[in-house]
Amino acid sequence: MTLEPIRLPANQPPQFYRGGDAIAALRGASPDKKFGPEDWVASATTMFGQETNGLTRLPGGAWLRDAVEANANGWLGAKHVEALGTSTGLLVKLLDAGQRLPVHFHPDDTFAKRHFDSHFGKTEAWIVVGTYGDDPRVYPGFKETLSKATVSEWTREQDVPSMLGALNSIPVSAGDTVYIPAGLPHAIGEGVFVVELQQPTDFSLTIEWRDFLASPEKGHLGLGFDTAIEALDTSGWDAERLDTIIKRTAGDSSSTVDLLAGGSERFFRAEQLRTDELTTLSLDPSFAVLVVLDGEGTLRTEHGGEHALAKGDTYVVPFDAGQTELSGTATVIRCRPPAPEERHG
Repeated sequence: MTLEPIRLPANQPPQFYRGGDAIAALRGASPDKKFGPEDWVASATTMFGQETNGLTRLPGGAWLRDAVEANANGWLGAKHVEALGTSTGLLVKLLDAGQRLPVHFHPDDTFAKRHFDSHFGKTEAWIVVGTYGDDPRVYPGFKETLSKATVSEWTREQDVPSMLGALNSIPVSAGDTVYIPAGLPHAIGEGVFVVELQQPTDFSLTIEWRDFLASPEKGHLGLGFDTAIEALDTSGWDAERLDTIIKRTAGDSSSTVDLLAGGSERFFRAEQLRTDELTTLSLDPSFAVLVVLDGEGTLRTEHGGEHALAKGDTYVVPFDAGQTELSGTATVIRCRPPAPEERHG
């Protein structure tokens, strides 16, 4: 039986920080319905150390993860399976920072393989889709090169002013995107609402754990901070270097906008798609996650399926849907795993 796109409800595992109003507003939820700060869309990934929290349940009751494993070629395509196995290779979140997130970083594939027995580390990217408050900003990378000993001391002392002061501080607005390579220290500031793409893991090494996490063990994930900090990029990121990971796309009115900085395509892909009465977009077969930011439209599949899209909808699109066509007056973020030729399992 041919697979068709599936509209997904919100999937919000419990988090340690505040937020969620921006997600509720996008989805058109009633104000009294409590929304958490993260919505894990089409997730085949669990929260660290947990059995099912984080996983997406399909309308029929099955976990998406199990459905993909049972029919990987149908969901992902044979070339993807050859390169990445039965993993979707992608986790997409809606993330609404109702407070500043702590300073943290993520391991690369090599470190994750050694310490977590995982094929994937956690490279990620943020697509800013909204901001609120007086001073929305993000904090990517250290301004100057530091020694790991210095960062270790700040971590032991929980010297947050030094940690935060050492990071770049970048104001952001809707249309800005930030690619976060594994190892790069970072935080997201209060009032920043993003669609986040990442490798399909939940490995966050949090050096600012006090006032956020219950214990330092939750910060270093049982490794000890001395080991965890081996995965940290302590090199300096000046303005020229930051330009290689930050894009400002708000001024691009094209029907298809490639959103992320070069280098990210080895880990994931993201495009903004805009249709109007005169523009219909043809999309190649691919596993994809769609987030509808505005308007309304129709997604038609190669096999005659028609799926209505409206602001706040999230869809998972299987490879088997074939060539699809997007029409209407919609603005959609299309998130995909890396092209199979970009990545080898």
